[in-house]
Order: sequence, then structure tokens, then C-alpha cells
Amino acid sequence: MINVSYSIDFISLNIYNDVNVIIVSHLKNGGFMEKIVELKNVSKIYKIGDNEFKAIDNIDLSINKGEMIVILGPSGAGKSTLLNLIGGMDVPTNGSVIIDGENISKYNENKLSDYRAENVGFIFQFYNILPSLTVKENVDIVKDIVKNPISTEEALKGVGLLEHSKKFPNQLSGGEQQRVSIARAIAKNPKLLLCDEPTGALDSKTGVEVLKLLRKQCDGNGGANTVIIVTHNSLIADIADTVINVKNGKIESVITNQNPKKIEEVKW
Repeated sequence: MINVSYSIDFISLNIYNDVNVIIVSHLKNGGFMEKIVELKNVSKIYKIGDNEFKAIDNIDLSINKGEMIVILGPSGAGKSTLLNLIGGMDVPTNGSVIIDGENISKYNENKLSDYRAENVGFIFQFYNILPSLTVKENVDIVKDIVKNPISTEEALKGVGLLEHSKKFPNQLSGGEQQRVSIARAIAKNPKLLLCDEPTGALDSKTGVEVLKLLRKQCDGNGGANTVIIVTHNSLIADIADTVINVKNGKIESVITNQNPKKIEEVKW
């Protein structure tokens, strides 16, 4: 099935079949959008005893630079595995993972480590900040692994935590701790910001504030930043530029939001 949708400044072409989904880059504001992620015939197979489990099953996918992407699906669908492959935290059993023109699936562990350090910011559901370090010190860590980080003060100001820089994590609310993890991720000035259930442990009001920060990151840097969010919360899909639905290790659909809602417009 071929589905073509048009608007004044937007053309998208999605080609579907039973195994995979191919996304052809769309036109926006008069020009082709640059691809930041390409997966070609990618599978990830885990062996459990004599059995094999296909977490990702022969998928093709492209993601455009500068977009906010939401990957939706039930538990066990393959969402987090897909995110780990894009982030260089895991390698495919078969196929190619190409990031900004580089085939990272051919990298050895040292090159993958460099790729993660220089290009990817990670945000997790449970923050992963160090309890023995202050807010500022938690963000300062990236200076040791990144060549061109933005300043800690700028990152903390961007998430509204500059006045809390000397506090320890146990002196912060859950939402504030998640903002520390966001500040640490954006301090790397990454090409890709990968978020695994970033609002899953937060109440709806705090979750909205976190999503606003992620949208701000996506819209910044002249459109060069790409944010990918894995979630089971379908409401978040309304604010995304593109929604990828995953089930049983396969991509069921890729939907382009021609008019993404503002975060304040979604009834959380």
C-alpha cells in the first residue's frame, strides 16, 4: 500500500509491506530534509538457551534531522532495543545502522564508545544521576568525555535549575532530578537526544514540563537537534513530528503529523 499526503509546504511518501516500512524523506519549506538515522534490513536476535528471540525483525527505517520522533508500542515490542541500536548501546545481528552517513554497525567497541560520547545524549525513566554529587557536578561530568560541551551553567539555566546547582539529588523533587538528567544530556550538545520513557516516573504536570524541555531542545540549534522518545503513552504522539508504531519487533506504521499539537493543547 502506498500512502501519499500533501500540504502546501509538506509532502510525505510512505511505502508499506508486511515486513518493513520505508520512509522517503519529505519536502519541508521548499527542500529535502536531511536524514540523521537510517536502518537497513536490521534485525536483533537474542539467544536464550536453544531458543532465539527476535527483538527487532528485519526493519528499514529513516529519521529526518531536526524532528521530534515518538516510538510507540506495548511492552516487549522492541522499542527500547531500537533505541539502543540507534544509540550505539547495542549492535544489530544483521543489517546496517547508519547515523549521519556513518555506518556505526561496523564500529568496534572503542569507536562505539566515542560515538556515544560525542553524538548521543541519553535520558532514562529513572534519572541515573549520581547521589553523591551536586547538581552542578552531575552535569560537569560530561566535560571529561566530550570535546565541545556547552557550559554547565547554560545547561542548568535552560532547564530552570541554575539556582539549585549546589543541591544534592535527595534535596530535589522527582521532576527536578529528571531535569538534571536532561541538563546533563544537552550539555553534551548531541546530534541525537534519546529518551526512554522520560516521563514514566513523573506525575502529569511534571511530565508536561519535561516534554516542553525536550521540544525546546529539538527546536534549538537551528534545527540540527533530533529528539527520539520511546514511550507507551499514546498522548505524547500528538506533539511529535513523526510517530513510529512498533509491535513484535516490526514497524507497523510511520505516521507524519502535519500539524503537531502544542504541548499545552494535549489533554493530559
